[in-house]
Amino acid sequence: MGPYTITYFAVRGRCGAMRIMLADQGQEWKEVVVDFPEWMKGTLKSTCVFGQLPKFQDGDLVLFQSNAILRHLGRKHDAYGKDGDEAALVDMMCDGVEDFRLKYVKMIYQEYDTGKDTYIKDLPNHLDKFEAVLAKNKTGFLVGNKSSFADYNLFDLLLNHLVLSSTCLDSFPSLKSFVEKMSARPKIKAFLDSEAYKKLPINGNGKQ
Repeated sequence: MGPYTITYFAVRGRCGAMRIMLADQGQEWKEVVVDFPEWMKGTLKSTCVFGQLPKFQDGDLVLFQSNAILRHLGRKHDAYGKDGDEAALVDMMCDGVEDFRLKYVKMIYQEYDTGKDTYIKDLPNHLDKFEAVLAKNKTGFLVGNKSSFADYNLFDLLLNHLVLSSTCLDSFPSLKSFVEKMSARPKIKAFLDSEAYKKLPINGNGKQ
């Protein structure tokens, strides 16, 4: 199975979660790195369904939209819940992560200099929703008793927030434990320790 190909900029960005997921699942993938001047030429952009990266190739299948890619990988690698009900809950949690990520991205790219402090102050109002889900489930995962693509998505976003504010999870024991346990999974730990991961900035504008 694989290798897959990810075409994206030289940042973690929207590919952070899928890279962590692929690493944890023991999958190989190729990276095609696009620089901004090349992107601005428009040739590649014109081939993207929504005019955006990442682009993900799985054999003859070409996908855009990061959450669609995560769902595809979830189906292929048994990370989409044990049944239809769990799959629906995984979708719900992934949509919740997306709402959270959009707020983060807006702050990073549009309001960093004027809104960072306010964003950090308001973080508990976003984190408490995921804390409650993890505390209720009691398995260390958002849904069921094994990792789903929603877990990788949340984990990636929480890593970003720990760079933004290193103490942001101190009042959320279930989230803090979740990050610690995910970080300690051998294949994830190896990936997070790799130069390929560490060399990439989180965001494309240098803000984090």
